[in-house]
Amino acid sequence: MSLYLPQNYRNLLGGVEQTEKAIKAVKDMFQDNLSAQLALLRVTAPMTVLSGTGINDDLNGVERPVRFPVRSLDERPAEVVHSLAKWKRLKLAELGIAPGRGIYTDMNALRPDEDLDNLHSIYVDQWDWEKVIRPEDRNLDFLKRTVRRIYEAVKVTENKLYVEFPQLVPALPDDIFFIHAEELLQRYPNLTPKERENAIVREHKAVFVIGIGGKLSDGSIHDGRAADYDDWSTPNSDGYEGLNGDILLWNPVLESAFEISSMGIRVDPEAMRRQLKERGQEEKEDLYFHRRLLAGELPQTIGGGIGQSRLCMYLLRKAHIGEIQSSIWPEEMRAACHAAGVELA
Repeated sequence: MSLYLPQNYRNLLGGVEQTEKAIKAVKDMFQDNLSAQLALLRVTAPMTVLSGTGINDDLNGVERPVRFPVRSLDERPAEVVHSLAKWKRLKLAELGIAPGRGIYTDMNALRPDEDLDNLHSIYVDQWDWEKVIRPEDRNLDFLKRTVRRIYEAVKVTENKLYVEFPQLVPALPDDIFFIHAEELLQRYPNLTPKERENAIVREHKAVFVIGIGGKLSDGSIHDGRAADYDDWSTPNSDGYEGLNGDILLWNPVLESAFEISSMGIRVDPEAMRRQLKERGQEEKEDLYFHRRLLAGELPQTIGGGIGQSRLCMYLLRKAHIGEIQSSIWPEEMRAACHAAGVELA
């Protein structure tokens, strides 16, 4: 169990009722802002997918999905989603969405292998979104324009929230700063990836780190990313590799970098073959999702996930994600939080 409890912590909203009202305000406002910025249609999403299809998100490849047999399907195994990274691309193909438009959904997942702390719960709720793009949009400039639109949606939400809850004073800078994971390594060679994030986000307050998942010059990777959705290996116009990344904000309550979104331009057939080979996962090419992508049956897309509880936690200045969502926590964590004035749901 890892836990950080800020000194003299105070719930700025006063109590549970005001917190619940503010959570609803954030969720209502942000999804409207996001859909307007990116031209997204809301769709309904599954909580489960069939095992063995390649549709579920493998995350870092070691996390176990919650799996169970389905009696009406001759006991065929299904599993609770980790995220909808690949399902969304299939849905866009099914709907025939044109380039420049996309979909978003409320994604609810279970990740029982998470290490529980201030930011991580076994229950994950996020806005999963995906947008059809043209082949010529698979470049760094397009990625950055999309990141800026998402960041603008966050800023508009922060400012509107301030009107309703004036104790929540806006803290985000006007612009988001871009840097590649390799540049971070060169700038802070003696720090760990998380320490590098803290250093750069402490300075710029809002940062997008490019190239998450790709191999760096020292042979390491900045952070894990599956081989079959984000493109972390295609050379880009900055002279590095990768068309994906993470949005990080400086959290003044936790005094650390705070990830709210993982996103990126998705793999085309060439990039997926290359990345599966690098990870030694070529056998996945025979799975349903992968066969369709390699056959050219799925559109080129950009997409990602934006944590709902994470965004609420940041904007409402909360110290623990358990102040936003109901989940399961170790009793020692509950007791320590309660003693520090952090009340977990």
